[in-house]
Amino acid sequence: MKKMIRLAALFALGGCVAQENTTQPLTLNAVDFSSLQGWRQEDIPSVISLLRVECNRMQHLPSTTFLGGSTSITYGRHAGDWSGACRALELQPEAGRDFVQAWFQPYALTQQAFYTGYYEPQIQASLSRFGEYQVPVYARPSDLMQGKTSDGHFVSGHMVNGRFAPYYSREEIDQGVLSGKGLEIAWLKDPVDLFFLQIQGSGRLILPDGRQMRVSYDGRNGQPYVPLGRVLVREGKMQSSYVNMDNIRAWLNAHPEQRMSMMEKNPNYVFFRASNDNLEQGSKGAFGVNLTAGRSVAIDRKVLPFGLPLWVQTTLPNGRGAYTAWQHMVFAQDIGTDIKGVGRSDLYTGWGAQAHEVAGNLHASGQMFVFLPRPPASASTP
Repeated sequence: MKKMIRLAALFALGGCVAQENTTQPLTLNAVDFSSLQGWRQEDIPSVISLLRVECNRMQHLPSTTFLGGSTSITYGRHAGDWSGACRALELQPEAGRDFVQAWFQPYALTQQAFYTGYYEPQIQASLSRFGEYQVPVYARPSDLMQGKTSDGHFVSGHMVNGRFAPYYSREEIDQGVLSGKGLEIAWLKDPVDLFFLQIQGSGRLILPDGRQMRVSYDGRNGQPYVPLGRVLVREGKMQSSYVNMDNIRAWLNAHPEQRMSMMEKNPNYVFFRASNDNLEQGSKGAFGVNLTAGRSVAIDRKVLPFGLPLWVQTTLPNGRGAYTAWQHMVFAQDIGTDIKGVGRSDLYTGWGAQAHEVAGNLHASGQMFVFLPRPPASASTP
């Protein structure tokens, strides 16, 4: 999942997210469905299929489960708020556009939205250390724990001489502080591959015999996340307009004598677990459902609750150096370390070359609409 960093592929790296509204309150205005560009052309069977997945997840949660979201959201912040819509969906095997319009009310964010992308990288790896495979992918250490600060925030760390202390930094881990503890899940050829795997939060390892296995996010060291693109720009090594995933990777590969020290300027370090998830599906997001390319997004859970349908109006890179209009419904199913603020969202693009291309170059403004479930008494008959 992009449970952690996811997480933001392009400008999470670059830190060039001036469009983020990290302190502004969420402001919503109710609108009619006719205000949504492309709504009549949307693939509704796909939307309904994903709504059924959402409802299945909601129905397995206690009704009081808090899904997140700003206090500006009056309904939809608890799993039980979905009960009316989900019960109605169960009774309608042929539900369509009218169902969505009956059971959800769209609201427009008054603030501008900003979109980036993330994906599952495919990386050559081995389950044993030999030859070129010398870079460990670590499982979550048993001594990594969470503490709570006096203001109620959770922090990661470990006990040192009877006191809670920050966990090891990327530099300390690179220097071998965790070696020999049996934490190695797999071995990669390139530390840059590991760095980008940690940014994406999950990935597919291609083993020497051709088999594939997924590794999924299983925690982080709690050290601050420092966008590497921002560091490169600040140090005069890259122009801000040039910052994207591929260009950062190219810089690291072109400067082998500096790449470790440069990556270690981001002390944040992510741990993984081997997953037996179906590789025909996306990895599981923080909401607990498998992500769907082009339909799942990471959001700031302080702003929007899990599960919420969103209508996105933005542009996506088309692979030919230009952007084309993109207007679709997506679902808030993941979170990301660098996904903060009102209108901020990170689109899951899947895996493979096209997913890499879109995720690595998506950095677009646009509009966002949130679909709040209606209470049963207020839903019109579809």
